[in-house]
Amino acid sequence: MTIALARLFHQEDVNFLVTNRIPRALATRFVGWLSRIEGPALARLSIAAWRLFADVDLADAARSDFSSLRDCFIRELKPGARALDADPAIVASPCDAQVGACGRVERDQLLQAKGAAYPLHELLADRELARRCEGWTYLTLRLTSGMYHRFHAPHDLTVHRVDYVSGDTWNTNPIALRRVEKLFCKNERAVVRCALWAGHELVLVPVASILVASIKLHCLPRLLRLDHAGPNTFACSAGFSKGQEMGWFELGSTIIVLAPAGFSLCDGIGPGAIIRQGAPLLRLPRAP
Repeated sequence: MTIALARLFHQEDVNFLVTNRIPRALATRFVGWLSRIEGPALARLSIAAWRLFADVDLADAARSDFSSLRDCFIRELKPGARALDADPAIVASPCDAQVGACGRVERDQLLQAKGAAYPLHELLADRELARRCEGWTYLTLRLTSGMYHRFHAPHDLTVHRVDYVSGDTWNTNPIALRRVEKLFCKNERAVVRCALWAGHELVLVPVASILVASIKLHCLPRLLRLDHAGPNTFACSAGFSKGQEMGWFELGSTIIVLAPAGFSLCDGIGPGAIIRQGAPLLRLPRAP
């Protein structure tokens, strides 16, 4: 019967109803509370239930015993589990992900799903930054719920500002992206402004999702979550070397990458592609 329920959950209408037409914030807070309860038996039971609804691969996890469901969500990997492309001309993927929409920012618009666009200035909550990003390359990287949930520096960089935008917790899976207009502009998110040591800008936008709504950034002293009361703008100067861990989600979600004009997609990067953290994502502009 449990397997039958899992199959029913994967039907599009049922999935959208169950993961969106519920009290999303309440459900997110409840799962956040439940996932933190420690106990080997509860952890094993919760992880087993989670694996019925998601493709969870723990073979590359640094350990196999978890004290809680959250402990498993934010698991670390075995040393060497991900290969980092060290080429300085390459921006590596910050996370394990499925590539969603990608392309150029044109007239303040990015694609959310086929035929559905959303305004960049609403995503960033900053019209001036959005104007600077006109003509930039963007990629949507979706972390499914069973994937490795930590994200890493895609290049040698310094984080110099983070803007936290409080919001909703719609599911960010393809089903919801097709049905909810401007979804990424509605959900809780952080706008992370970076300066590459090679001299270019880069903007990363981690977007929270249903049952997540918690974003940890190592450059900030606090966890960004639904009950965060402010401040919402953080000036900082935090350096990260390429591949160094920058933070994590407490379940699957999305990172939108924005890179200046002149950056190009690496071979094999396009909608539907599965990519691992550290693999080639973007190529820096060639020097004149």
